[in-house]
Amino acid sequence: MPPDPAKRHPASNHSHVDSSRLAEVSPELERLVTTGVEPAYRYAAEAIRCETTWVAMRDGNRLATDLYLPPQPNAPTIAVRTPYGRASAKLAGALIALARCGYAVVSQDCRGTGGSEPDSWDYYVYEREDSYDLVEWITNQAWFDGFLAGCGGSYLGATQWCMALHPHTSVIAPEVCGLGVSPHTVRCHMFINAYARSVGKGQGRLAVSTDELERHMLEETLAGGYFNEPLYQPFSSELLRAFPSLGDMLPAAARRWLWQHYCSLEPAKRAKLIKLALGRDAITVVDVEALPAVFGHQIAHDAHLLPHPEPAEVLRNLHAPALMITGWYDWFLNDALATWAALQQEASESVRSRSRLLITPSAHNMPGYQEGRKERPELSRVFRTRHMIDLLLTWYQAARTGELEKWPTVTYYLMGANEWHAASAWPPANARPRCVFLGPSGTLTWQAPETASSWDEYDYDPRDPTPTIGGSIISSVYPVGSVDVSGLERRPDVLTYTTGALEHDLDVVGAIRLILYASSSATDTDFAARLSEVLPDGRAIQLQAGMLRARFRHESGEPQLLEPERIYRLEIDLWATANRFKAGNRLRLDISSADFPRFDRNMNRGGTAGDPVVAHQTIFHDREHPSHLILSVIP
Repeated sequence: MPPDPAKRHPASNHSHVDSSRLAEVSPELERLVTTGVEPAYRYAAEAIRCETTWVAMRDGNRLATDLYLPPQPNAPTIAVRTPYGRASAKLAGALIALARCGYAVVSQDCRGTGGSEPDSWDYYVYEREDSYDLVEWITNQAWFDGFLAGCGGSYLGATQWCMALHPHTSVIAPEVCGLGVSPHTVRCHMFINAYARSVGKGQGRLAVSTDELERHMLEETLAGGYFNEPLYQPFSSELLRAFPSLGDMLPAAARRWLWQHYCSLEPAKRAKLIKLALGRDAITVVDVEALPAVFGHQIAHDAHLLPHPEPAEVLRNLHAPALMITGWYDWFLNDALATWAALQQEASESVRSRSRLLITPSAHNMPGYQEGRKERPELSRVFRTRHMIDLLLTWYQAARTGELEKWPTVTYYLMGANEWHAASAWPPANARPRCVFLGPSGTLTWQAPETASSWDEYDYDPRDPTPTIGGSIISSVYPVGSVDVSGLERRPDVLTYTTGALEHDLDVVGAIRLILYASSSATDTDFAARLSEVLPDGRAIQLQAGMLRARFRHESGEPQLLEPERIYRLEIDLWATANRFKAGNRLRLDISSADFPRFDRNMNRGGTAGDPVVAHQTIFHDREHPSHLILSVIP
């Protein structure tokens, strides 16, 4: 679970004032994140020696590895581990650029992908050990000068966290990824089906890009994604034969024991356990997304990267400080921020004090925030390796020379104002909570309700779910980022609550949480919330959204069905944002029960057999049930 913010250590000893303009703190960094600069190349591309070798892992499997070596006897080194092709044009161009700047670069295909052995890919399971083994191999090469960095994003960022467990890893720069500190209560649906069939080797894999396959599979994606599992999915007969004692335990205790046992295993045995539990021959991203049914809903997708019964111990075992890079519209922003908070609380002083956080206006692999894009060049940037070689080189150089303290601990983009800001912590120390309350007739007000018996209603039909419209997603089919959602708000299954026009600018910077008093006719259902900024022209620009599966309303407790028509106090995590709501604009909160196909859709049956049923949802906002949004506001 995310750590208690009140217990976080101070992030650094530098004296930057919280929420200062970045240009006032570090003009060089402001230039790097806004427009970038041309790297200072030391060598021509022709001078870089490129060769391929096999690197044996501890179990004997050999992984295909490319080396890009500059013409010098030894060099600082950058390592990349990827399942997307070590020699892909996009990646190779960036790696040659790094080598031209005097770095030896190592690029490796992950096990079961590209040119690496074996002939099938088990997603995530082997990365901890394989990443460590690659670092060990690098440290024994004649050209290695003692400095080792990582780079890359998403899966490539995940493997960097694994490399950071080796004491000879100097620094990492993981983009758009975390350590599975913050689980979802609903499952990702779109994109991952196409990903599972297009990446890596094995039966059923197609020689088609994930983007293209997502488009081809759209009809299939829109026809599926129904959720109707029992509270506790029965263990497979194969798993019970392997671990007969599970049948004698209560379901919650059995899942806790199974997770602890799983964490103690070597990777081949972890893979075997998953395959027994799910009846699979190979492990895909879809399978890992389904594993909360086996280990419990508190076990997040990315927790399988470095599985441990005590997550804090993972942070304490890191040896390399991180430049964590994420974006306001990344699909796992919540976990990146939770990982940062956990790192600040649990990591060693050396790692904690030298780590930095950069929050950009982008999505996972494309631009995100669109307002003012013509005037602000950073809004057209994608903050991934090949687009920010200069930024990475500056980070590595600061680490090599012991000058990381010159970087602000936190650098974030303030949307609306379209400014870069610096802070000594996240959220900034001067941010304060402020509540805005749901009111009658679709109002959102700064005053708590004083009336009794005030509510709104809508029906959620799983066969016609509220559709995904942009936001924090990864997709080649749906528009990503700050789209206009005003058309969506006219649907009968969406409730909207809007403030009056603001008299002054309002800077919302930090976490967003909705306290929602609601009832349902169903025994299990979902509630979704979205925050947007309403402009004078009527557009509602999506900022952030979140979703809660009602059975998982107890964050650290056990799943529990609803009692129909009973009023519950629910907490919905809307992740975080940094946005200046300008004077004259308005805040708007939408409430619905689906965000499909971004997430799967609840059949409202609570695990009983049958067709999807319509859930009648009631949202309360009176004196006894003050539904409200908690914002983090900078005065």
